Amino acid sequence: MSSSIDVDLTNITNLLHCWLSRHLTSESLTWLDEKGSQIAGGCTAGKFFTAFSAVPRYTGKKYLELTAEDLQAAEVVTGWSPNHWSVDQAARTLLILSLPQNDIQQYWRSLEQLFANADVGELVALYQSLPLLPYPEQHLARAAEGIRSNMSVVFDAVALRNPYPAHYFDEPAWNQMILKAVFIGSPLYLIWGLDSRANSELARMLIDYAHERWAAKRTVTPELWRLVGPFADGSMIADLEKVFSEPDTIQQEAAALACAQSPSPEVQALLESHPDLHTLIQEERLTWESLRI
Repeated sequence: MSSSIDVDLTNITNLLHCWLSRHLTSESLTWLDEKGSQIAGGCTAGKFFTAFSAVPRYTGKKYLELTAEDLQAAEVVTGWSPNHWSVDQAARTLLILSLPQNDIQQYWRSLEQLFANADVGELVALYQSLPLLPYPEQHLARAAEGIRSNMSVVFDAVALRNPYPAHYFDEPAWNQMILKAVFIGSPLYLIWGLDSRANSELARMLIDYAHERWAAKRTVTPELWRLVGPFADGSMIADLEKVFSEPDTIQQEAAALACAQSPSPEVQALLESHPDLHTLIQEERLTWESLRI
């Protein structure tokens, strides 16, 4: 878990406002600006909640359609990549960032009420905004609640394309998030910090999960082996051999990539016993990025 990340709120609000100005009519942008000013001025909680709920009626729900330059500018927050955000999500985030932050208790109460009463669409916007909010450590319990959600869109809003978990989750919370992502079929490659937060305990948990799936005559996602590879040793040779023997080419390629990540001589020897795949990896024609499903 990394240390707290400083967030430049002025820069972020300017970016969001710039992006929204391309998609909104002048009337809608004026409405949003007026609501933002009222919220910043300390309007009642009821007015804030009403404005937050009303956003899609004024903005619509189209995607932001960000350019490469926009996404580069978004790196003002490490790992923030809002290329999948919709216009209403960006507008709602702008309103959240308008909340006065000088009184942390009042700020916290307002956010808690918002989370407690939000519908699914509002929750997605709230969870996507986590890496942008001040007092980030204060949001850990809410983020954990999002991970526990039985609504996949809410889980994905926390887990996918969101740098908050990588920056702030401890190892047990991170590992549980990854395991749930595997279980519900969320694409692991969309998890920011996936490789940097890999750890031996997670590898063990995933091996145990794979054994359970195999015992039930079911397959596992090839992406699982990406997180096992760096910690694969001689005790996992039989597991990797089983993956190599799968009829699915993608499974075989995943096994090879996992072997390539391992420092174990036994595992490296297993990779070398599959020379075609070994060559593809050496020539960088087979990577985890090229294996995306």
